[in-house]
Amino acid sequence: MRFVAVRELRLKPGQVWERLDREGEMVITSNGKPIALLTRLTEDDFEKTIAAVRRARALMAMEGMQRASVSAGTDRISDAAIEAEIKAARRSRAR
Repeated sequence: MRFVAVRELRLKPGQVWERLDREGEMVITSNGKPIALLTRLTEDDFEKTIAAVRRARALMAMEGMQRASVSAGTDRISDAAIEAEIKAARRSRAR
């Protein structure tokens, strides 16, 4: 996958778009760090591509939450303790 600096995108946008047509995807960088992903779209696959990106982000978020849970030890909480926590939160919200 090709990396393109923001500066190059700003100064030579036509060349960047031509490369995007050839390669399909590029990573945009700022100060050498990735900040965005450019991906080629068509009218036919626009909605499917957006949905796939959103699913991938949701999966990444869920995996992050699972890792945090394991790190914090909360992955070993019993079902009864979870239910008690839910009931306590609902009671405090009802007040």
